[in-house]
Amino acid sequence: MSALDDFKRSKRFAVCVDSDGCAMDTMNIKHIRCFGPCMVDEWNLAQWRAPILERWNVINLYSITRGINRFKGLAMALKEIDRQYTPIDGIELLADWAQHAPELSNDAVSRKIPEHPIFEKALHWSQAVNRAIEGLPREEVKPFDHVREALAAAHRQADVVVVSSANPEAVRDEWQRFGLLEHVDLLCTQEMGSKAYCIGKLEEKGYGAILMCGDAPGDEQAARQNDVLYYPILVNRENESWQRFLDEALDKFLNNEYAGGYQQARLDEFKANLGQ
Repeated sequence: MSALDDFKRSKRFAVCVDSDGCAMDTMNIKHIRCFGPCMVDEWNLAQWRAPILERWNVINLYSITRGINRFKGLAMALKEIDRQYTPIDGIELLADWAQHAPELSNDAVSRKIPEHPIFEKALHWSQAVNRAIEGLPREEVKPFDHVREALAAAHRQADVVVVSSANPEAVRDEWQRFGLLEHVDLLCTQEMGSKAYCIGKLEEKGYGAILMCGDAPGDEQAARQNDVLYYPILVNRENESWQRFLDEALDKFLNNEYAGGYQQARLDEFKANLGQ
């Protein structure tokens, strides 16, 4: 039995919050300093470094594919590089695997290594990314403005649940360090299942309404799959988004005024901000 299975609701409402890129200002620094540069190093792309890193960030941060799985993002970037800059041996094999594999992880890619060297390079890249992330200065990983106040306000009338695909140790460490965990009832991280699965299990607890706060299309999809409400944190406008959550969105949710026109306006703004 997981903590999610054992969890019992204490309030009528639940507010779910993603971590990386939503509550915590971590997505930009991880992609700009770790994911993209490690790809450039692994595939010896230094002569095209600037435009390649710019495209990496568009794919993974500033477009409708924001928040995509790391191996899917890698395959997308390498396919562009193969077309525009230099041949990438095995790219079609990697892209096909990233599109169809039931599991996209270091363990899964390691099992593909006997089939082609590109899978060994993908694993080496992913491991290098993890090491680079671990080496990021702790003082540069912090919550967005207004997050602590927003969680405290939500917690007065709702159960607050972190719903994240990040690893549990990192989430717990980051949220504890900034005093956020005192406003959280449950942590749902990658080992508990997908975001859609975790939200679905929360629905079984009998809440009157659930609001998911996220920054990526995958968060909105997880909410939509479970027919729960969604509040977007807009990339490059995160502080503004959390201020609006405090000023108006939370009250509308708690007063059953969120669904319909207000949510649709937020969704339209979310999609426009990602260029959809």
